[in-house]
Amino acid sequence: MGGWLTSDFASILIAGFLVGIVVGLTGMGGGALMTPALIFLGVGGASTVVTADLTAAAISRSAGALTHARHGSPNLVLAKWLIIGSVPAALVGPWVVHGFAGGSKATVDRLLMECIGFALLFAATTYALRIYLNLRRSHGDPTPADPDPPIRPLVTLGVGALGGLLVGITSVGAGSVIMIALLILYPGLPPVRLVGTDLVQAVPLVLAAAASNIAINGLDWHILVPLVLGSTPGTILGSRIAPRVPQSYIRRGIVIVLTMSGVALLDKSGWAPLGSAKDQTHPVLVAGVGIAMVVLGPLVWGLVRRTEGLPMFGAPTVAQLEGGDPGPRRTPSDEPAADEPQSP
Repeated sequence: MGGWLTSDFASILIAGFLVGIVVGLTGMGGGALMTPALIFLGVGGASTVVTADLTAAAISRSAGALTHARHGSPNLVLAKWLIIGSVPAALVGPWVVHGFAGGSKATVDRLLMECIGFALLFAATTYALRIYLNLRRSHGDPTPADPDPPIRPLVTLGVGALGGLLVGITSVGAGSVIMIALLILYPGLPPVRLVGTDLVQAVPLVLAAAASNIAINGLDWHILVPLVLGSTPGTILGSRIAPRVPQSYIRRGIVIVLTMSGVALLDKSGWAPLGSAKDQTHPVLVAGVGIAMVVLGPLVWGLVRRTEGLPMFGAPTVAQLEGGDPGPRRTPSDEPAADEPQSP
């Protein structure tokens, strides 16, 4: 027992609990947060961390998918085509990385940190795109709900393959990449069907990715056990307090954290464009990226709103877009005439 109660055990337990709370609050996948957190904690190499995180995700996602399946929310035909594309890609992805690295664990870990860094930046970008798409829908004509839209098999299969490859290699992207693709391909799919479909297809995807990584890297139980013990109650707690917490601020904060983590991992891996070498990092650069996003983010969002004919600030707010309430729409008939008195 004494071999388990170590400082690493406590660190992983706490990190899992905190990430679990965020997952419960926002519904986003935990891999984008948990994987870089474990790497920065130094509890294991990148390949070891990815394997443990995927195994923990397979356990947690199975429970969520069962809940949605019982309520009949997933579109099973759509999920089928996603699974056909994602499972083979998730199985092959880890072997491709090891083939490029030549079997050297140090080279594999360095390559994985680069891949995870880019995946985090991609995840942050897709979430920003999701907010933009919600803005366009709230400002334009609403898309009629269609719980069973005509399926586009080849494109859907391709989306699954891309998501499966990304998850199999990095453990990041099951929610962000596939979700945004479904929003674009099937805009009329109701939110509950969208989430249910994503959860159902994610179970075999994550199981395949975990199995492939375990076959190559083995499984470190000293990471997996505290990760599951910490993340499970954290997710339950986050789900219960979610209605009382303004999620829009949390989600925007997560985008900043994902971006900073992605840059930090690229820096840590020694990615050449950042001018890093082994064991040399640039914390000022990472902090500067975060500060720039905090300062420039509202300005950039305001300019995006103006391209849609909206004022730089005002309704619909990001919170309204994410909550499904775009607020009152302003049409030309709502504009006051030149001689009409305006209310204060």
